[in-house]
Amino acid sequence: MGLLKGLKDSISRATDRLFSDEEPKRIGIYGPPNAGKTTLANRIARDWTGDAVGTESHIPHETRRARRKENVEIERNGKTVTIDIVDTPGVTTKVDYEEFTDEMEKDDAVRRSREATEGVAEAMHWLREDVDGVIYVLDSAEDPITQVNTMLIGIIESRDLPVLIFANKIDLDDSSIKRIEDAFPQHQTVPLSAKEGDNMDEVYDNIAEYFG
Repeated sequence: MGLLKGLKDSISRATDRLFSDEEPKRIGIYGPPNAGKTTLANRIARDWTGDAVGTESHIPHETRRARRKENVEIERNGKTVTIDIVDTPGVTTKVDYEEFTDEMEKDDAVRRSREATEGVAEAMHWLREDVDGVIYVLDSAEDPITQVNTMLIGIIESRDLPVLIFANKIDLDDSSIKRIEDAFPQHQTVPLSAKEGDNMDEVYDNIAEYFG
């Protein structure tokens, strides 16, 4: 009788877990071009799934379509969060094909600029409709007070989305975490180098805490 009861309890617990699990949260990785968004997305995906999300490049707008890595399970300090990473194109107010002519032929540059413009529109659609939280990536060696950053943070706040600001590229000599903290003091800022893997423990602690 005890064995039967134990079996029923075990089945009941398994059934409860099966039907109570929430859908993975869609976490959009946003920020200006060349802030290191895809490098960060790849770092997270590789650390927890072994796979990459997309191609990295020093040329702006390498990511021109949103890319999604599903069911990334992060475990930190006894807490587990399952997320879908959405690596979005860099958002800017203007994409000029001449940005790319040093790296490619004019026809390729024009095509890249057109695709990048479409990518900006797609990123904005995801932000307004389809994400549950935001990781906002900034290059800590650059001035964070720009029209794009102010606009995007404002949209995120208006949607009442949980957001973490990641001050990336702390491996660079001109990096200033304080400059980003001062620009957006209302949000948690986490320093890191996605390229070098510096401070990723704090990154994962904060992801689990904010989005779990």
